[in-house]
Amino acid sequence: MWKRWMMFVCGLAFAGAAHALTLTPQEVAPGIYAFIGDMGMRTAGNEGMNANSGFIVTGAGVVVVDSGPTWNVAKEIHQAIQKVTRQPVKYVINTGGQDHRWLGNGYFKSIGAEIIAARPALADMQARGGMQLAELRKLLRKKAAGTKTVFPDRYFDREETLTLGGEDIRLLYFHGGHTPGDSVVWLHKAGVLFAGDLVFVDRILGMQPFSSSRDWLASFGDMEQLGPKTIIPGHGHVCDLAKAQRETRDYLLLLRTHMKQAVEQGQDIQSAINSLDQSAFKGLLNYDALKGFNASNTYLEVEQE
Repeated sequence: MWKRWMMFVCGLAFAGAAHALTLTPQEVAPGIYAFIGDMGMRTAGNEGMNANSGFIVTGAGVVVVDSGPTWNVAKEIHQAIQKVTRQPVKYVINTGGQDHRWLGNGYFKSIGAEIIAARPALADMQARGGMQLAELRKLLRKKAAGTKTVFPDRYFDREETLTLGGEDIRLLYFHGGHTPGDSVVWLHKAGVLFAGDLVFVDRILGMQPFSSSRDWLASFGDMEQLGPKTIIPGHGHVCDLAKAQRETRDYLLLLRTHMKQAVEQGQDIQSAINSLDQSAFKGLLNYDALKGFNASNTYLEVEQE
């Protein structure tokens, strides 16, 4: 099913309008920056960078959160960082197994950074990395040159704290969700959370064949307990917790509650999709393209539980 998903996404990518890739760091708190990626699908124009990443500047080096989808994008991330600080990149955190979270690892590995991810991300990367890379090469052609599947150097199970330049940077894995290895990066003193693909705002989230609405909601609940003041989502603009709740949690609850009831009542998948009213979320980008796919994948997930 994940092959069907990638064919679907790549079809949308070729059909969508191209946007030139620009990587402008947005400072969301002192020393904490976000790159806000394109909110459409992957295109040649956005170089596959249709997600957010970012970095943390400390007195002893830089921590990058997500390396981008290609060697070239990772290099552009680094060049943008160098306009802010001359500190070297010490660590790269991959917050999940989507291509834009980790396929830029090769570049950062080449400049000496140590790459870290939650342990459950590895199996996902191994299972889908070759397919992700093949699709990016087809889409981006020369812009994907040099990109390889470079896995993290080490893994954490539930939690790890990186202490660098007097800053404590917590890496937390809850239950996964959008992908099995989704994790977050928590900066308690600043109240800033890099939420990875646990949070989508401004655009509709994607329930992929390997996503779990049950795990996603459980992870979101654990994330809420942190009480973040500022969230850098995986997709969309920097936001607060209330917006993340409205546009991610509430949509997941709608999908899961409706489909669970439909399965319990013995409805077939098409009837369950037809009776689902998602219109409260129609203002989010990509709504028309993804609403049916999200509904069908959630039904199939609940049916197999």
